[in-house]
Parts: sequence; structure tokens; C-alpha cells
Amino acid sequence: MRQEERKTIHAAIIGAALFLLIQIFRTPLGHIEDKDVLLAFYLILGCCTVAFGFAIFAQGWLLFSNKLSKARLYTSALFLGVCIFDFLHVLSFAGIPGIASYISYEQSLWLLTFSRLASALGIVFIFCRADQPVSVDSKHKVFRNSFLVILLSAALFGFGNLIVPGLAGYPWVETVRDLMNMAVLFVYLLGVGIIVYPGKIEKSASLLIIIRSLVFFALAQVFFMNLFSVGDLDYLFGMLSSGVAYYLLLTGVYRLTIEEPFQENQQAEARINYLAFHDDLTGLPNRRRLMQRMEEIVIQSEKDKSRGFSGLVIMNINHFKNINDSLGHYAGDLLLQLVSQRIGSEVRVNEELYSMGADEFAFLMTERTGLENCLVRANELLRLFETPVSLESGEYHISLSLGMSIYPGDGDTAEQLIQNADTAVHNAKEQGVDIRRYIPAMQMKAKERLKLENDLRRALERGEFYLVYQPQVLLETEEIVGMEALLRWNHPKRGLVSPVDFIPIAEESGMIVPIGEWVLRTACQQNKTWQNAGYRPICVSINLSMRQFLQPNLAGKIGAILQEIGLDPSYVDLEITESMTLDKETAFDQLNRLKRLGVCISIDDFGTGYSSLHYLKNMPIDRLKIDRSFVSEVMEDSNNAAIVSTITSMAHHLKLKVTAEGVENKEQLHFLRQQHCHEAQGFLFSKPVKAEEFELSFLKPLLEMPS
Repeated sequence: MRQEERKTIHAAIIGAALFLLIQIFRTPLGHIEDKDVLLAFYLILGCCTVAFGFAIFAQGWLLFSNKLSKARLYTSALFLGVCIFDFLHVLSFAGIPGIASYISYEQSLWLLTFSRLASALGIVFIFCRADQPVSVDSKHKVFRNSFLVILLSAALFGFGNLIVPGLAGYPWVETVRDLMNMAVLFVYLLGVGIIVYPGKIEKSASLLIIIRSLVFFALAQVFFMNLFSVGDLDYLFGMLSSGVAYYLLLTGVYRLTIEEPFQENQQAEARINYLAFHDDLTGLPNRRRLMQRMEEIVIQSEKDKSRGFSGLVIMNINHFKNINDSLGHYAGDLLLQLVSQRIGSEVRVNEELYSMGADEFAFLMTERTGLENCLVRANELLRLFETPVSLESGEYHISLSLGMSIYPGDGDTAEQLIQNADTAVHNAKEQGVDIRRYIPAMQMKAKERLKLENDLRRALERGEFYLVYQPQVLLETEEIVGMEALLRWNHPKRGLVSPVDFIPIAEESGMIVPIGEWVLRTACQQNKTWQNAGYRPICVSINLSMRQFLQPNLAGKIGAILQEIGLDPSYVDLEITESMTLDKETAFDQLNRLKRLGVCISIDDFGTGYSSLHYLKNMPIDRLKIDRSFVSEVMEDSNNAAIVSTITSMAHHLKLKVTAEGVENKEQLHFLRQQHCHEAQGFLFSKPVKAEEFELSFLKPLLEMPS
């Protein structure tokens, strides 16, 4: 239980105990006959109560004007009126000359009753509702309304001042006041109940203080009601309880409307500041914080030349995009958290781990003796991932690429050091190595890559792409039965750009989607053109990228293109890779939608991925394409020969066709025939050629062959 909750319970117990003790000792207390002393104490307590009431008004209306809220303004306006009437009651009740002659004893009691009733109803109305901030205009509006209420109360008091003396002899007047006092007590207790309910919701410390004030208001009202008459001491203890209630209310209002909002703002600012310098997913300091830290290191090193080397390592998860795309973003986020935890658990003194966003992390090493020491530590980080990472769908082996920059030497500013380390890690990924330290030549290559990406974005609209076609032959007869459409880029200044150079850039930038759609449309249109020219219909194979395959409307797009061109779907073969099928549910759903179009589906580069044979047998595919890396060394490497033989045999049992890629000599062709491979493509038959040459070399001869 929180401390404020205990205080609230203790306040209720103390109030009840105080009342009971007074009732127990009411006989000896009743013998106190010096009424002047009692009235003096009453006057002192009453003035303290009025002072607290005015403090509530001053705190809400005059102080902290930049922290306005409706609860503050209404409370201050309420207690401005209440403390005025309390002050008049205290002065008249104590018999102060000049006041008592205008306000009689009976009128004084009515003032007290109306004051308690107003405070009870006002507190319940104000604090049983959600508080809201207000503008300066609202403040004036509340003040105006409150002033009208005060004027109305004064008018009622003036009217009552005329009526009450004439009703003094009627017994029912006392009964009415007693009923009003009981109603006031009920309202105070009702306020406690409303604020406390529902009990399961945790109350703020300020509301608990206000509840305590209501408890003492209720206790004061019990004394004022004088149910167990012990003389003027009832009013004295009632005023004492009122003073405690006013003080608690003053404290509670301050905390509710000023202190707690200020603390909430501080917490919000701290949270914003935390988010500004930390990664929300991993909780690690982010790039902005790394920039600050590197700037500190540079400044400290300039002041103290004896400081050791500092090494900055940027770490990138290899093939993270495939995992994220195939297993889903939840699995990708989980992988990032597991990677950060595995590295973070190995952080030592003078080492710091940062998140750079996406799939990149930064590892900062300070106070190092030299480059060799940094390289040794970087290799230790790589070995952390020799064991697989466990995700919900299974265990996965992942690897990292590391790029390193050293200070001093690889940059004079924090920005240069981070950028150079980032350049080094991208160079490591391109070169297929684990670790690369930054060298200036990498910067030139990075700039070239950026320029190539910019050129790639304009290549499609400028018509710089074209297709080449490589024939696919039936091994049994060496007859042309199909062709694969391959993308080429004729750059206006660079000339022919290798697909190895621009396809990865297109994938990373997202340009592969519009480019892939252009390839699909162009290849299908070319195939339909040849069919319209009277050539024997053959199938055209078209590669799909991961980004294309994951499009939810892919089947609809392809169907619309085929319908627009008028090409029979059976003459289209869509090639996917094994990595696209890691997310089995998504892959099966997409493949089934594509199959309903009537197209053929092949798995390209089969054997290089991680397809499960259990899923493979249920997958709606038509063909396996054996990767060229196995075919090229089939005569020199018995393991490759065994792999090709196994894939071919498995495909036959699954009633799938098999196409071998990269066939370059007769020995390979002979081996594939022995394995009963259905089809093949490679330089032995033809390199990829443009549409005109393909038509002359392979389609026209088909016209002379019997159908």
C-alpha cells in the first residue's frame, strides 16, 4: 500500500477516534465555563481557517498563472466566497464589536451552514470530474461567473438577514437548519465515495489528500451539528477540524493542479528526451546519441593527446531483409532484439553498443592500444553468432558484416567517423567478407554506387533497359521448348552495366518492383508478338524478385497484364527463389493465387537455399531449376554430381520437371541426360541474345520442323 493511502486511512481513523474521545470525556469538558477563553480560541482557529481559505484563492488565482486549470480556478473562486462568509461568521460568533450588532448569533449559524453547504457541493462538483487546462480567457469567464455567484450569495444573505430575525421564534427554523447540516454531512461523505469509486483505479496522491480533507470536513460538520451537546466546545472542535480540512485542501489542490502536472510534464520531457536518444525497439542508444558520444571523444582527444585509439564498428545483419520479408516484421523485430541482447551481454569496460536503426548496430571501443586490438575484438563479436538464433518458427544461422573506422586516422569529426565506418560495412557486404576497415578508396566507390542508384531511377523512363532471351532445350531431342527473359541495362555513359551491379541496388531501393513489372509486360508482349507472327508457341520464363512476390495484389496485376496482351497464361513461367518460401503461409497463399491464373511456377537456383522437403511436396510448383554452381563442376566434384542426381531423382518422384542451368560443355550435357534431366539452358546452346537474334536463330527454324 502506498504511503498516501496509509495516510488517508490514518486520517479517517484519527478523526473518528478524536470524535469518540471527545464524546467519552464530554462531561468533564462540559465544565469548562470560561466562555471568553473558548471564544478567543474560536476566533484564532476561525482566522486560521479563513487564512487557509484565502490561500486557496491566492494560490489558484494569483500565483502560477502559467499553470491554469479549471479545478484551480473554480476552487479558488469557490473559497473566495466561502472564506468571506466564514470570516463574517467567526467575527459575529465571537461577538466582535461592530459586527455582532449587525449579524446576530442565529444569523451567524446560518452563515456557517450556508458556507459548509457551498463548500461541500462545490468540492464534490469540482473534484469528481476530470480536470482540464484553460486559457486566460477562460480564467476571466470563470471569475465573472464566480463573482456573480458571490453577489447572489450576498443578496441571499441580505435577504436572509431581514427574514431570519422575524422567524426566530418558530421551532421549525431550527429543524430546517439541522436538516441542512445533515445534508452537508451527507454531501461530504458522498464526495469521498464518488472520488474513491471505482476502488480498483489507483488514485493520485493529490486526490488522496483531498479525500482526507473531506474526511475532516465531515468531522467538522458532525461537531457543528451538535448532536451530542457539550456546549460551545463542539463549535471549537468543529472549527479546528475545519482548519485541518482547509489546510489539506490547500495542499491537495496545489499538488493536483500545479505539482502533479509539472511532474507529468517533466516525465513527458524525460520520455521525449529518452526516445530522442534511444531506439524504441532495442532500448539501445541511437545514432543521435552516438554522434554526441563521438563528438565528446574527439574533443577529449584533442585536449589529451595521450589518450588511446578509439575504434567504431558498424555491424550489419546479412540477409536481414530476406528474413524480415519472408518471416514477417514481428520475427524481424524479435531478431533485432535477440542480436542486441547477445552483443550487449558481452560489452566490457570502455565499450558501448548503439542501435543505428534498421538492421545496423554500432560498437564503440575506447582507450585501445591500436588497430590490431580493435580487429581482435571485432572478430570476437563475429564469433558470438556461430550458434543459431532461436525464433518462434525455428533456429536460424545469421552472420554479420563489420565495417571499422579508427580515431585518429579515419576522420577528424564524429560525422566522418560514423560515415566512414558505414561505408566500410557496405564494402564488406559487397566483397563478401566479414570485416573491412575504412580506406579512402571506399568513399569513391560509395559515391559511384549512389550515382548509379540515381541513374537507375531514371533508366526506366528513359528506355535504357532491354531484354535478352536464353533458349531452354529439351535434352531428349535438343528442341527449343522455352526461353528465359533476362534484364540488361545500356547506360548512356557507362555502356552495358552488369546485372550483378545494378540488380542489388534496384532491390534495396525498391526500384525492382516497377522494373520487374516492365520486364513481365515486355516479355509477355514479345512472346505474344511472336505467336501472332505464326511461330510455334513456347513458354517464356520470367524472374520475380522478393519485393514483387510479396505484393498482395501480384496475381491481380499479372492477370490484368496477360488479359490486356491476350497471352495464354500457360506460356508464362514465373521463377521464384527458395528464400521467398521461408514464410510458408504467405508463400502458399501467393503461389495458389498465381496458379489459379494458369501460369507455370519454377523454383530458381534450387539447392542453394533452405527449402523443407515436407513443404516442397505440397507446394503448387511445376519445375525445379538446378543452380549453375552445381552444374559447372559436376564432372570435377563428386559431391556436386551427387546433389544434381539427388535433385533430379526427387523431382521425378514429385512429378516435377527439372531444368539445369549453366550447361557449358558436352560432358555436362551427357551427365544430365544420364540423370534424366528434362531440360537445360546454358552457353552450350546459346548465350542470352536480343529478341531479333533469338527469332532468327531459334524461332524461324521451328517453322520448318513438323508440329
